[in-house]
Amino acid sequence: MEVYGIAAFRSRQQVLKYEDIFARGGIASQVVSTPREIAAGCGLSLRFAMNDLQKVQSALARHRPTNLIGLYRWERLEDGRALLTALSK
Repeated sequence: MEVYGIAAFRSRQQVLKYEDIFARGGIASQVVSTPREIAAGCGLSLRFAMNDLQKVQSALARHRPTNLIGLYRWERLEDGRALLTALSK
């Protein structure tokens, strides 16, 4: 089963800024297309491992992004469907 976190932003500039902030904080992340279930935004998000969720939340609390849509848990179900769960908004 595939599971990961998504940090969705309204601005591509914020995505790139937080990719750097995460890297400096020891958080591996990857720029990905925003899942279609998250309607708002710039079309790009950051993907991260769920075991880094606390580090991600701490980094966001320290840097207070103005364009964060929210944090989500993305999971591929056994039947092939994707399940997106909001962790924060």
